[in-house]
Amino acid sequence: MPRSLLVTALLLALATPAFAQDPSPEIQAQVDTASAQIQKLKDEIAALQKDLNSTTAQKQTLQNAIKALDLQIQKLQKSVTLTTTQMSQKDKEISTLSGDIRTTEEKMGDAKGGIAASLRRLGQTDQEELIIALFGGGTLSGFFDEAVNLASLRSDLQNRVEDLGALRSDLRVSKTSAEARRQELARLKSNLTEQKQGVTTAKADQTTLLTQTKSKESEYQKLIAQKEDEQKSFESELVRLAVGLGPADTSSVPGAARGILSWPLDNVRNSLCAVGIKNGESCFTQYFGNTTFSQSGAYSGNGHNGIDFRASVGTPVRAALSGVVQEINLGAVKNCQYGKWVLVKHKNGLTTLYAHLSNISVSKGQSVGTGELVGYAGNTGYATGPHLHFTVYVSSAVSFKQYTCNSGYTAFIPVAPLNAYLNPLSYLPGL
Repeated sequence: MPRSLLVTALLLALATPAFAQDPSPEIQAQVDTASAQIQKLKDEIAALQKDLNSTTAQKQTLQNAIKALDLQIQKLQKSVTLTTTQMSQKDKEISTLSGDIRTTEEKMGDAKGGIAASLRRLGQTDQEELIIALFGGGTLSGFFDEAVNLASLRSDLQNRVEDLGALRSDLRVSKTSAEARRQELARLKSNLTEQKQGVTTAKADQTTLLTQTKSKESEYQKLIAQKEDEQKSFESELVRLAVGLGPADTSSVPGAARGILSWPLDNVRNSLCAVGIKNGESCFTQYFGNTTFSQSGAYSGNGHNGIDFRASVGTPVRAALSGVVQEINLGAVKNCQYGKWVLVKHKNGLTTLYAHLSNISVSKGQSVGTGELVGYAGNTGYATGPHLHFTVYVSSAVSFKQYTCNSGYTAFIPVAPLNAYLNPLSYLPGL
């Protein structure tokens, strides 16, 4: 092939685009529709959360309790739909990326084969032209001018190969990222489905309660009063048991430092629940120690032994640090002790309690990682409303006692000396 034609062919090869094409109008329309639906669902979830916050902040009544559960179920149903839509959108992205990768790899194969053959032909042509220049009457200056052009062409060809390789790598990274996101969304959908089941169970319990009380508010208020009395009795008994244990050795406990533990709930606002708390944020309803509530006569004047978070029924509760599930309590009796709870022992000398759960997701002896799901928030036990009670203990000082509820039911509870109850905020992250 004459050199001029060979060079022209190579220039045409360089000009051929090998980059991924834009999605088809049909696929783009589907993506745009999904994006609009996702935003609409997010807005609806935010509105439900706002209504839920308003309802839970109102006076405790039977109707408000049922309404709060209804709102929570609606919110979770919307969340499941949202996650499903996001997964479908990711599926389309992954499919498009896979097609782009296949197309790019095919073009790379064609381009590399063509470039390699062309370069071999160029090398052969160079030798032929040099002989012609030396013995066939051609000029050396003309030959070297063309040689410079060919060297530049070779460089462009090499850059082309490198660009194709970089494009393929970028596409593979994007695909891997999209697949990882889809797996994350699949796990989230599973969790949301479990939450929905937990809330549905709680709603059924409240519906039964309506039947038992014959929808009379006075009967519901009697039950609330019973829970408050049980709470005071329980806290007083804990204090009595703690005093009887004597002081604990705290020398093995890590020094107070923010961030040793992670938040047991998502989106925590490090403040008491008040005006300014955003939709979806968790906040504190009671701190550790001598709180206003504890000074009212609860805890026998020894202060609150943990912190309480606002958390709707079905809110995921997570391990604050990796460790082993030391104990769980699946049997929750109305108006009695911590209800359903999980106790996790950590390697650094701390143990954490997650109480008043609606459902438990772990088993005794199971290893859990930081942030791993241990259960869902609820209002089991003496809780007068849905929340998470979180306690931090000195591990070596924790023991277990049988506690007899006012109803006569006997429950298994963790106890520790008074100085073995630690302020969780000394170990949780600062915000």
